[in-house]
This record gives sequence, C-alpha cells and structure tokens, in this order.
Amino acid sequence: MIDLQRRVVLVTGGNGGIGLGMAEGCAMAGASVVIWGTNPTKLDSAEAKLRDLGAEVLAARVDVSDEEQVVTSMAAAVEHFGRIDAAFANAGVANDAPFLEQTAQTWRECMAVNLDGAFFTFREAARHMVERGEGGSLVGVSSTSAIHGAPGAQPYAASKAAMLAMVRGLAVEFARYGIRANSVIPGWTETDMTEGAKENEKFLSSTIRRTPIRRWGTPDDFRAVGAFLADPTQVFHTGDEIVLDGGYTRF
Repeated sequence: MIDLQRRVVLVTGGNGGIGLGMAEGCAMAGASVVIWGTNPTKLDSAEAKLRDLGAEVLAARVDVSDEEQVVTSMAAAVEHFGRIDAAFANAGVANDAPFLEQTAQTWRECMAVNLDGAFFTFREAARHMVERGEGGSLVGVSSTSAIHGAPGAQPYAASKAAMLAMVRGLAVEFARYGIRANSVIPGWTETDMTEGAKENEKFLSSTIRRTPIRRWGTPDDFRAVGAFLADPTQVFHTGDEIVLDGGYTRF
C-alpha cells in the first residue's frame, strides 16, 4: 500500500547490504533513488539492480567522511531530481580487534564514516527539506551493538549508540518542519561487512541459536522497513528505534 511515486530517496552506502535492501524497497514502491558508495564496481551493480526494478537512479561515488563531498553531492542530487524526500544515513565501517590493541586511528576512522558521515548527510538533507517546506524523513542505521556489549568492536558500537542519540535530537528539533527522524537497529545480517564473522562456524551457530527466527537477516529483510520509513503519510511516526534482529536482543 506504500506509494512513493514522485518521491526521491537518498541512501548512503546504498550500493550493497542493508543500504541496498532499503533502496530496493523504496524503488519497488515507486521512488527515484540516489545511492552513494565508495566502491565503483558495487555502485554499478546496485544501479543496475535498481533500474531493473523500474527506478530512476543517480549513483555517485561519495566518501561521507569528507564534508565537502557530502555537501556537493547532496546539491548535485537535488539539482538532478529537484528534491530529496528521505535520507538514509547507512554508510559504515566496522573494526574487530581486542580493546587494548585499538588505536586512535581505529577510533577516528570509525567515527569519521559512521558518525561524522551521518552528521554531514543529515545536516545537508535537513537544510534542503526545511528550505523546501514539504517535510521529509531522516533515517539513521544503527546496530544491536549499540544496545548490548560488543567485545572487540567498541569504536563501532560507540558510533552506533551515538547515532541513536543524534536521531532522537533530530526528531524533536525538526518535528515543527514536518521532518521525521527514526533509527533502524539491525541484528546479524548477511553483508560484505559481516562476511568474516559468518565464516566462523562456531560463532555463526551460536548467534543463530540465540535468534528465535533461527537465521541471520538478509538485505531483503530491510526492503519493507525502508519503504515504510520513507512513506510521507507516516506523519505521526518519529523518534522511533525499529529493531530488526529476528528477536536476537530479546532472547
């Protein structure tokens, strides 16, 4: 029932994994889609998939940790489509090392992409939405590591917890403009980022046993929530944190 015809959705890290899943959901509902990524091969592949779904697509190579790139790329997207109705801050990097071996560089790299990138993306999208005066939707992709202990991934977990706090503040500040802000909290999902973890059979078995649905998620599981969060009729839904983890954090 969701109709995103004549709507434009931007997804950072939309060239694969959860980001592409949400972009596909929006495309299937009729939206035009802007995807940002840093891997040109994955960008080309994702663009082709979205076009096969009938969407008009603008794919751009953007490093969201670079403020200037985000500013100019957002302006280019607005110029191309005339509007941005929903912006998903999904781009992220992870780390996996014992805490005592973490370095300042490790910390800063995580924060630069996961948190600074989300800040730049939200700020530029919100500026456009406020100026246009027709509302919009801001969506931050967090992680279950933000709400439970994640050994060896403290910088990643900290950036994802900060994402939740930032989105809550956006929900309150921009409600007067008709701009909604919500977060998605994915559980273990099959993506390039988690490929190494999934290859550990003991770890995979342990996480599946703890998941009531008895499997990891896939990018397809995020199609519906992507379209839902971009739906302009959901005017009363803001400040929420939607957990998609197969029940992992409840067991």
